[in-house]
Amino acid sequence: MSELKVPDLSDVLAARQRIAPWLGPTPLYRYPALDELTGAHLWVKHENHQPIGAFKVRGGVNLISQLSPDDRKRGVISASTGNHGQSVAYAAGLFGVHAVICVPEQANPVKVDSMRALGAEVIFHGRDFDEAREHCEQLAAERGYRYIHSANEPALIAGVGTYTLEILEALPRAEVIVVPVGGGSGLAGASIVAKAVRPSIEVIGVQSEAAPAAYRSWRARALVEDSTATSAEGLATRTAFELTQRIMWDLVDDFVLVPDRELAHAARLLIEKTRNLVEPAGAASLAAVLATPDRFAGRTVAIVCSGGNLSPEQLVSLWPRVAETT
Repeated sequence: MSELKVPDLSDVLAARQRIAPWLGPTPLYRYPALDELTGAHLWVKHENHQPIGAFKVRGGVNLISQLSPDDRKRGVISASTGNHGQSVAYAAGLFGVHAVICVPEQANPVKVDSMRALGAEVIFHGRDFDEAREHCEQLAAERGYRYIHSANEPALIAGVGTYTLEILEALPRAEVIVVPVGGGSGLAGASIVAKAVRPSIEVIGVQSEAAPAAYRSWRARALVEDSTATSAEGLATRTAFELTQRIMWDLVDDFVLVPDRELAHAARLLIEKTRNLVEPAGAASLAAVLATPDRFAGRTVAIVCSGGNLSPEQLVSLWPRVAETT
């Protein structure tokens, strides 16, 4: 893994130029109701407004746009719980590349349907993301596809780093950026940009208590495996990944855990107060702010709404009393 280049600000700036023909900037909005709830000057970066409903598409377009003619001809394969797979499928469609996505057997049907509609071949395997990933790596070796790891890809990290460029251009006074973490590409990209632009910006990651591998690895400064029992599939990884962790070890200021019930509460609040569809993983940043409000009170804080891909069943389950009467 050591041969992988750690992206820098110049790579993120180049990525912005590559993705600009395909993806426009997403909104950064302030909601007085969220300010009142948190005590912060809170701004929401709406990556749920991307064409696949999640931030990952920035990295997919940046990576696939740079594939060699041979890699494009061979096709690509990746593993995902959904949003990364949609990203690869979307970008592959733009550039005429065949994409295969391996997903867990209980993958979010909304995300699976989207991947298929975007032209990807979807293969179900395993109980969770990591079992799907292991199968994917085996298929890549057997069939000769270009394997796209969901985190250990410099082009993915540089691509998703572009949303932090947009945050800081629209909100140059930002003091804190809070980012949900699964494999860590979003947090790695955010920290690269923020620390290059203004080192005093505090960059904080947040993960579910029920899937703490990235958090524990960041704390230990070593790659750690753990269980995953979170219902927020965008955060559900059992392992940590070397490239994103190397970046986070160097640049991230803090990393926190929140319970799944607080992810669900934050998702309900974002849906109610912003009138946006938000999945629990996408609401993790708000959950972190709500968990320790004194830390953020009076500060200018950007939270990343990383995705909004909920199935109807997941949406109804956020309001249990409603679910009981339907």
